[in-house]
Amino acid sequence: MARRPSFFLKSLVVSAILLAVIVATHSWWLAGLGRLLVHDDGPARADIAVVLAGDFYGNRILRAAELVKQGYVPQVLVSGPYGIYGFYECDLEIQFAVKHGYPESWFVRAPNTALSTREEAAAILPDLRRRGVHRLLLVTSNYHTARAARIYRAAAPGLEMRVVAAPDSYFSPDGWWRNRQGQKVFLIEWLKTVANGLGM
Repeated sequence: MARRPSFFLKSLVVSAILLAVIVATHSWWLAGLGRLLVHDDGPARADIAVVLAGDFYGNRILRAAELVKQGYVPQVLVSGPYGIYGFYECDLEIQFAVKHGYPESWFVRAPNTALSTREEAAAILPDLRRRGVHRLLLVTSNYHTARAARIYRAAAPGLEMRVVAAPDSYFSPDGWWRNRQGQKVFLIEWLKTVANGLGM
């Protein structure tokens, strides 16, 4: 009489099947996790665009400049914490945009000392209220959009806001795992997302 497979053997077979399914479908679920970080409302006419700090490749500021060029907003408020070799990030960003052919008059400096997106919102929102802003385009990197949207909407529930995603040089929701920098961006952003969800 043949012996029945042991529980251990059955567990091993089931585990092997599950592992094979995970490997076979990895592109699908990794892309799904990447897409959860992205929230892009697309542009519409607004009072101003705000560029969030933290992009050292210039994609955010150039995306915002295009919004002015396309007639969606008259100006861009550029958030810029202090600390990059003794400069405010907003000053470097505006210089970068000017070098790319956009008029300096399109941009408004918003220097601050924020160390997080939540602190940045606390620094930026009073300035927007003083300017009488009711409709806002929030411009940030694609991977940062979902978290930034939650933070800003919680901080200013009465503000009409659309989030506009700027492309990132390394992170693509459908292929972030294919390069080391994309993997780092994904991991750090998910850690920040969980920390924000826990109120940290």
